Amino acid sequence: MAAAVRGRRIAAILIFPLLIAGCGAAQGPPAGTTTVAEIKAGGEHNDTDVMFLQMLIFHQRQGLDMAGTAAERATGPELKNLIKAVRATEQNELTIMQSWLGDWGEPTDVDAAPSAHTGHGGLHGTNPADITRLQTVDAAQFDATFLNMFLAHQHNAIELAQMEIESGANPRAKEFAERVRQTRHGEIRQMLRLTTGDHQ
Repeated sequence: MAAAVRGRRIAAILIFPLLIAGCGAAQGPPAGTTTVAEIKAGGEHNDTDVMFLQMLIFHQRQGLDMAGTAAERATGPELKNLIKAVRATEQNELTIMQSWLGDWGEPTDVDAAPSAHTGHGGLHGTNPADITRLQTVDAAQFDATFLNMFLAHQHNAIELAQMEIESGANPRAKEFAERVRQTRHGEIRQMLRLTTGDHQ
């Protein structure tokens, strides 16, 4: 029962900033929800749990960098709402992941050399030069450029989550990975609608 309650708390915190389908509004946290800093994973973990969190932290720092640029440059109202929700969600997730790694006595940084992660399918990041290019791409092309880049970026998050779901040991980290997988699928569906001009 306690594990189920903790799982619901994680789900509530990770879901709340996401866009509600059809309305495009970011939502606030439910009243009385446990704070992000209070969510604990417990001590049981394996190397995959650690690598998943470290790689996703690297990935989300890149995502927050991209979303920060988009918050300043995006013009489409639905895209701006999506960016707002993504930033809130991923900042919460960063806090959770950094806390869990700290509890396990593990570093939060990951070796960024591509050769260090060949056994995990690569680092699952976005080319830093492409992220920098978002700052200078023509304003009329920004929304389309960002969407195409961020679609690939969030697909990488799904691949990382799948790795954890299949090979991780920590129950909370695996629940977290499943939540990441679900939320990124939702974001991708919304971004695909935006890229095709279907805003229904």
